[in-house]
Amino acid sequence: MKINIKRLNSNYHLLATNEDGNEVHMDSSPDIGGEGNGIRPMQMLLAAVGGCSSIDVILILKKQKQEIENFEVEVEGDKVKVEDHSVFKNITLHFKITGNVDRDKAERAIQLSMEKYCSVSKILQPTANITHKLTVNGK
Repeated sequence: MKINIKRLNSNYHLLATNEDGNEVHMDSSPDIGGEGNGIRPMQMLLAAVGGCSSIDVILILKKQKQEIENFEVEVEGDKVKVEDHSVFKNITLHFKITGNVDRDKAERAIQLSMEKYCSVSKILQPTANITHKLTVNGK
C-alpha cells in the first residue's frame, strides 16, 4: 500500500493520491493558516473508521440478502490533548439504514465490524472509546 502526498499551494493544501489514482484533498484549520481546501487529517481518521466499518456492515448485510436502500453513517469524535498532540477520547458512529433490513442483523453486523473486522477501529481502540447507534427505517 502506498500513498503520495503533494503540496498544492504555499500553505497547507495537500493532495493525497493512492496507487489507483484516487485523490483526497487535505488542509489545516484556518486558525493556523489553512484555507479549508480539504479535510483535516484528524477528520480523515473519523472518515476512515466510518468508511471501514461501513464496508464491513454493507458486506455482511449483502451476504445475508438484506435489501439496503440507503446507508449513512455520522461519525463524531471528541479529542483530548496529550502532551503536544491530540488523540480521540470518544468516537460515536451513528448508522442510519433504510430498506428491507432486519434490525437484529444490522446490529450484529455492526458489532462484528467493531469487534472483529474493522482495522481502523482496532488501531484507534487503545486511545478511544468507540460506540455506535443504529437507526433502521427511522427507528
